[in-house]
Amino acid sequence: MELTASAHRDTFARDHLPPPGEWPELDFELPELRYPGRLNCGTELLDRTADRFGAGRPALRDASGGIWTYGELRDRVDRIAHTLGRLGVVPGNRVLLRGPVTPWLAACWLAVMKAGAVAVTVLAEARAQELAVMCERASVSHALCDARSLDELVRAEVPGLRITPFGGAGPDDLLRLAAGAPAGYRAVDTAGDDVALIAFTSGTTGRPKGCAHFHRDVLAVADTFSARVLRPRPGDVFASSAPLAFTFGLGGLLIFPLRAGASALLLERARPEQLLAAVAEHRVTVLFTAPTAYRLMLDALGSRTGPPENRPYDLSSLRRCVSAGEHLPAAVWHDWYERTGLRLINGIGSTELLHIFVSAADEAARPDSTGVPVPGWRARVVDGAGRPVPDGEPGLLAIRGPVGCRYLADPRQREYVRDGWNLTGDTYVREPDGRLRYVGRADDMIVSAGRNIAGAEVEEVLLAHPDVREAAVVGRPDELRGQVAVAHVVLRAGVPRDEVTADMLRAFVRARLTPYKCPRVFAFPDALPRTATGKLQRFRLRE
Repeated sequence: MELTASAHRDTFARDHLPPPGEWPELDFELPELRYPGRLNCGTELLDRTADRFGAGRPALRDASGGIWTYGELRDRVDRIAHTLGRLGVVPGNRVLLRGPVTPWLAACWLAVMKAGAVAVTVLAEARAQELAVMCERASVSHALCDARSLDELVRAEVPGLRITPFGGAGPDDLLRLAAGAPAGYRAVDTAGDDVALIAFTSGTTGRPKGCAHFHRDVLAVADTFSARVLRPRPGDVFASSAPLAFTFGLGGLLIFPLRAGASALLLERARPEQLLAAVAEHRVTVLFTAPTAYRLMLDALGSRTGPPENRPYDLSSLRRCVSAGEHLPAAVWHDWYERTGLRLINGIGSTELLHIFVSAADEAARPDSTGVPVPGWRARVVDGAGRPVPDGEPGLLAIRGPVGCRYLADPRQREYVRDGWNLTGDTYVREPDGRLRYVGRADDMIVSAGRNIAGAEVEEVLLAHPDVREAAVVGRPDELRGQVAVAHVVLRAGVPRDEVTADMLRAFVRARLTPYKCPRVFAFPDALPRTATGKLQRFRLRE
């Protein structure tokens, strides 16, 4: 595929894209996906939206009640963009962004876009060794770091890295420098296929990979999932538990609200009970979080009975709730609907494809399936050789759309992209009506005595038991059977972690599934290992 002439003076990102023959095929069938050759997503998300909806509209909110209008956000972004040039950032340089989720972190991201640089947003909790690896792999030259998150970045000792703090008191603080910069900034005339960001995978399978995404990709996920499934309104207030370092949070907190002229509540702390309180206090209308968080929020909501005024949190402002990041158990879907009257918008996405590509909303949303391909995307279920399998049979989920996997100089590109399709690593069944039903991760399929056991299926049964808070089922090597199923179960407070409880859960599973699917071993940890976005790290359980 021939690329447009780049605006990047530092061409590292484009130079380290996979060879053209290893790219997936892309689809731009929807008219709105046929973007011009020259495109800057920062201009489109901020300047164009302010022009369309008005500079006085709320854009970003914080937990204290502070509001930045689109006009104020644009002014601050433009001054930061000018300052980036004074700091030596040239188009194409990789700029690390680090800190809690705040309006200033969002402004830095938008400024990096408008300046034609490449954003590498990382978790505020990332440790020095992790930061050093990401900086080395992406050849990061500059970093904008919240003054409260400097220690680990300094400790990483990245050669040649120029670190500029923001939100501190020093004379070289970014915000102090930006305050003296000129107003108004003409964004760099980037190509639509210039790299805008490098997102590192969250590590559910071990070594993270750097995923390169273009300026047009940023708009494509907004113009497909957000516009066609989520359907936000300019008056919406978005909130999410996921940080900007992960693409689920980047979409839910920045790309989608700004594309729609809406606003986002940026929370430095977004645990389930904090999310509930924020929804009630700030009248959040669109919520993005993981299935585990919805389950914990259900626990915090207390009794299912009684008048709404007696419930601990007022969730009446909510109108859209998005669940992604891991399998959504049907029990959680049903309980959330019963408690709130809202159908969870289930979805599957990936860092490699930037955001959600299979989903369903409103009357089309059902607890027994993820949904259908989002408009603008195609999906099929294939066998190990890439051949489509009949409806009703499990196989690998293959995706094609306007965004594709491009690992940054990583041989694993050939594993993810085959025959022009992106293979997500998930096992799915396509039903005769076209719906896609999740079975499990392809590498999570447990083969015991020649029989396949899908961990997700067993987990769903366990999660229906009133004494179970969380459950994960993985395979353990076994000399006789090849593998046996092991259930790691987090119990509710007060439930004994003993063999009596294990026997009780075995009987519960056997009463609901074919007996061979019942776990042979039960473990009762305090918590399951998860990434910062709440994704379960199954590789750690298998270890």
